[in-house]
Amino acid sequence: MAIPKEPRQLMINIMYLVLTALLALNVSAEIFNAFKVVDQGLVTSNKSLDDQNSKLPEVIKERAKKKKELEVYAERVDPARQYSKELSEYIDGIVSDLIDEAGDQSGQVDDGDYTEVQGVMELKGKKDKDVTTRLLVDNGKGAELKTKIEEYRDKFLELIDEDDREAFQKEVALAIDDETWKKSKKKRKNASWEAFNFRQMPLAATMPIFTKFKNDAKATEASVLNYLMGKVGGEEIVLDKFTVVSAPKKSYVINGETFETEVFLSASAGASSNTGINIKVNGSPLRVDNEGVARWTSPASGVGVKNYTAEISVTNPVTGEINTYKNTFEYEVGERSVTVSPTKMNVFYIGVDNPVEVSAAGVSSNNINVSMSGAGEGKIRRGPDGTFIVNVGKQTRVGEFAKVNVSAPGISVSKDFRVKRIPDPVPTLSGKQGGSMGNGEFRAQGALIPTLEGFDFDARCSIVGFTMIRSAKREDPQTALNKGGKFGQQAGALKTMAKPGDIFVFDNIKCKCPGDVANRTLPSIVYKIQ
Repeated sequence: MAIPKEPRQLMINIMYLVLTALLALNVSAEIFNAFKVVDQGLVTSNKSLDDQNSKLPEVIKERAKKKKELEVYAERVDPARQYSKELSEYIDGIVSDLIDEAGDQSGQVDDGDYTEVQGVMELKGKKDKDVTTRLLVDNGKGAELKTKIEEYRDKFLELIDEDDREAFQKEVALAIDDETWKKSKKKRKNASWEAFNFRQMPLAATMPIFTKFKNDAKATEASVLNYLMGKVGGEEIVLDKFTVVSAPKKSYVINGETFETEVFLSASAGASSNTGINIKVNGSPLRVDNEGVARWTSPASGVGVKNYTAEISVTNPVTGEINTYKNTFEYEVGERSVTVSPTKMNVFYIGVDNPVEVSAAGVSSNNINVSMSGAGEGKIRRGPDGTFIVNVGKQTRVGEFAKVNVSAPGISVSKDFRVKRIPDPVPTLSGKQGGSMGNGEFRAQGALIPTLEGFDFDARCSIVGFTMIRSAKREDPQTALNKGGKFGQQAGALKTMAKPGDIFVFDNIKCKCPGDVANRTLPSIVYKIQ
C-alpha cells in the first residue's frame, strides 16, 4: 500500500492500524480467558478424583484380609497411588519452570511471576510463546514428558493381572496421541509430538494441557483401584435375603406352544458372580450362563394351570458355605380364541372414524394382522392406543356390509358389519326444534344449527341453505332464501321484523353431513313468536 502524502489521510490510516491492533488484542484476551476457564474446570475435576481415590485403598486392604490369595491385590494399592502422585509432581515441576522463566526468573514461582489485571491476578508471561518453545521443544523437556507418560502408563498396566491386561487398556486414560501430529498438514514444521503440542504456544494455552495430563494420571489411578476392588470383592454377599425368581416369557400359553422361563437368584445385596450357583427345575439341573441365569422349557400340553418347582444352591465365595433356596411357580395353558367388537355400536358409519377393538387370547397385538374388505374403498388402520380405526368409503351403499379380517398364528377370522350413514340432524334455534319462542330470543339468533341427537361419534353436519317464511296477522307472507346456516341479509332483515303473534317457518332445509355425496333434506320447523 502506498503511503499517502496528505497528512489527514495518513492520520486516518494510522488510526485504522491502531484500531485493528486493538481488536486483535481483544480477541486474544477472550481466548486466554477461555483457556483459563477450561483449566479451572480440569482442576476441579482433579480434586473430585482425589476425593474418590482416597476412599478406596483402605476398603481394598480390609477386604483382601478375608483370603490369603487376595493379599496380592492389596499390595498393588500403594504403587498405584504413588505412580499417580509422582507423575503429577513431575508435571507440576515443568509448569513451575515455565511460569518462573516467563516471569521474574527468580528460580521459583512467587508473586513476581504474576500481575494484577482489573483486580484479578494473572500470569505475567501468559502470552509468552518463546519460553514454551525453548524449554519444551528445543531443550527436550517435552520429549522427556512424553517418555514419562508412556513409562507410567506401562507401570499402571503392570498392576493388572496379565490375563486382564489387554482388555483393561481401554480403561487407561493416560496415553500419548502419536497419530494426530503425524497426519497434520504442518508435519514438516511439527516433526515431533512435543513440537506439535507446544511450539509457539502461549504459556496460558499450555496450562490446560498439563492439567489434563494430571487428570489422566488420576483417572488411571481410579481405574486401577476400581479393578483391585472388583478382585477382592466389590460387594459383600449376604445370604439371608436370597429369593428365587422365575421370569417366563409368557405366563399364559396356547396348547401346542412351548413354555419358556428364566430362573435366577435375586439378592437384596446386589448382583454377584454366578460361580458356585446351581439351578434345578423339577429336579433337573440347568445350564447357568455368565449372567447367572438359567432357562427352562417345557411343552404346553393340556389346558389348565401347571406348576413347577425351582431350586437354587449357592456357595458363599468367602466362607464356602452352601445354601439352598426353593420356590414353586405356576403358568396357565389355554386354547386360542379371538374377539372382534366395535367400541361404539354394531355398525360402521360413513364419514367418521369408527373405533374397533381387536384382540386374540394368548397372541401379542404386534402379531395380529387386521385388514378390511367390502364397503367401497374403506380402510382400516391401527390407532395410537392399540385399537383400530375403520373409515368406510363414501361410495358405499347404505345397507352394504363391511368385512373385517383378522389373522394371527393359528387364527383366521372374518366378521361382517353393517354400513349406515350418519342419522339426520335436527335443525334448531337456541336448542329448540320449533315451538314457542320469545320475541327478543328469536331476534338474537344468528344461525340455524343442525344437532345430532343421541349420536356418540365426533361428527358435525352443516346447513347448506333454507327458505324462511314470515306469516303475520293481516299481512301477506314474506319469504327469504338463505344460503348456509348463518342468517344472511334477507333472512336477517325478516328475522328483525318478528313480533308477538308472528309465525316463522323454516322450509326446504338442506344439510350435508360427513360422508354425504349429495345434500339431504331435513323436516320443516315452525316457531310461534310470543
